[in-house]
Amino acid sequence: MGKLFGTDGVRGLANGETLTPALALRVGEAAARVLVRDVHGRRPIAVIGRDGRASGEMLEGAVVAGLTSAGADVVRVGMLPTPALAFLTAHFNADLGVMLSASHNPMPDNGIKIFAAGGHKLPDEVEAEIESLVLSDQDVWERPIGENIGRVSDHLEGANAYADHLLTAEATRLDGLKVVVDCAHGAASWVAPEVYRRAGAEVVVIGAEPDGTNINDGVGSTHLQSLKAAVLAHHADLGIAHDGDADRCLAVDASGTEIDGDQILAICAIALKEAGALAADTVVATVMSNLGFHHAMSEYGISVATTAVGDRYVLERLRADGFSLGGEQSGHVVFLDFATTGDGLLTALRLMARMASTRRSLAELGSVLKRLPQALHNVPVADRDRAAAARPVAEAVRRAEVELGDGGRILLRPSGTENLVRVMVEAPTHEQAETVAKKVADVVAATR
Repeated sequence: MGKLFGTDGVRGLANGETLTPALALRVGEAAARVLVRDVHGRRPIAVIGRDGRASGEMLEGAVVAGLTSAGADVVRVGMLPTPALAFLTAHFNADLGVMLSASHNPMPDNGIKIFAAGGHKLPDEVEAEIESLVLSDQDVWERPIGENIGRVSDHLEGANAYADHLLTAEATRLDGLKVVVDCAHGAASWVAPEVYRRAGAEVVVIGAEPDGTNINDGVGSTHLQSLKAAVLAHHADLGIAHDGDADRCLAVDASGTEIDGDQILAICAIALKEAGALAADTVVATVMSNLGFHHAMSEYGISVATTAVGDRYVLERLRADGFSLGGEQSGHVVFLDFATTGDGLLTALRLMARMASTRRSLAELGSVLKRLPQALHNVPVADRDRAAAARPVAEAVRRAEVELGDGGRILLRPSGTENLVRVMVEAPTHEQAETVAKKVADVVAATR
């Protein structure tokens, strides 16, 4: 990737050294120039939304200035989940969409995610072109003036259209289910409880009082303790945890036990296969999915296509091969027939619909997947790529593969953001996983 765009847009400390209003203005301007240059005979349209961070207001003003300076009319839709922004980009037939969010990151951070027409994530080459314009010191172009400057309007009813879309995508009634939903004081604080209630569930809400500073603060999909306690206190059937922009969800069952993204993906894959709606009887997952997930899918006659870590790579594989379902262990799940990106609310609806239609508890549904014990070592190194490719490391990995045989696996990969090499081992017992992982991690640490 380039200097600005990571695996999920531009992200950093808001108003810090990098993610400044000046940068946001240039990103908006460059995005409009690249994505609307083929528009003829009409004014281009951009849709912009944000999560609940205080810095979102500042960055929104800057991005809007950049977009309008490039001649794009801007529709502000307010605080909405990332998948809602992607949906509304297509709904309004807009030329691009911009979401201001840092997802599960703490409040001081923020980010800029750009969607192309139709609500699709940008290909790498388009991001690179936008980035080149942003970083160019020699960029000279003819700016619109007068009536050609973009105009700004507000459409704060977009959440209703998004909610209607979700309830059309999953029409199964949830009557009789009691759910606790943790909205992470984030973008789904209004729309998630409303959607689940409209679907028929009894809803208890926590983490839904965004004040600009409390997003993801001890709540949401990265902090499940409050959700577990609330499920037990309210004798709920399950709990749903979203992150700050609600593009993912995790769950807990009635006993407060976590149901992770692998289990959710497995439950949804089996449901779709039984309905004859799982394209090619294949589900897409990343290399981080537990080996138990692969075993479970094999038992149900479902193939697993594997990608690199990152929901963008899951999406690329889904679209390239015509598959319909994919996701990550972190709770990003993509139903490509109904969404162009991971959608935590749609995932939660599908999960609860499976409970309602089968009259089975979430614990029973989740038991389809037997996780193999896993050990993960993050090894600090001077050069992550060189260390990961070193011959002694490769030999240590081969020895580990022989030792594990068909009963386990080892995954070694450089971090995408830090000077770390991650060593992950799965084995029949935690003791074996930890022993094998430490052997390989020690070799990585000794590599110079």
